[in-house]
Amino acid sequence: MPCAALECHPATSCAALRGIEVSIVRKPEGLQVAYILEGEIERLRIPGPRAPRIAERLWQHTCCEIFIARRGAPGYREFNLSPSGEWAAYAFTGYRKGALLDGIHPGIAVRRGPGRLELEASIPVKEDAKLLIGLSAVIEDESGALSYWALRHAPDKPDFHHPAAFAMELDEVRH
Repeated sequence: MPCAALECHPATSCAALRGIEVSIVRKPEGLQVAYILEGEIERLRIPGPRAPRIAERLWQHTCCEIFIARRGAPGYREFNLSPSGEWAAYAFTGYRKGALLDGIHPGIAVRRGPGRLELEASIPVKEDAKLLIGLSAVIEDESGALSYWALRHAPDKPDFHHPAAFAMELDEVRH
């Protein structure tokens, strides 16, 4: 099970958060992903629970994200996972050229504990090929300031869609 630590973009900061760990497991039906935020969680703006549904602009607040691409293909998918239980899924044919996907339910589960917030989701993936993965999160602190966390950041400003952000490789599924 690959496990990775996300790093805060150097142009942003979040004094309340010590770190974000992400684990990912590839299964025949898709990916199981778990984000663990550790720190002074009460100093973050965490969306409250809502009915599970598709919602747009989740990245404007605290939100976990996963990007999935096939090696050598120009297209990719993006999944935004909110602690509220809301989500959004997008299919892109190229860099930031895409549309909202419907009919996907990632089954988000959230657990809170002292100094810790866990978000788990199931991401459907049909491809058996090797995948390139970008793991990231947008964190909103109590003042409303956003910090940007990723496995690997693009040069210059935060940009989770940049090819450099697809920093993890997962082998094909073996049946």
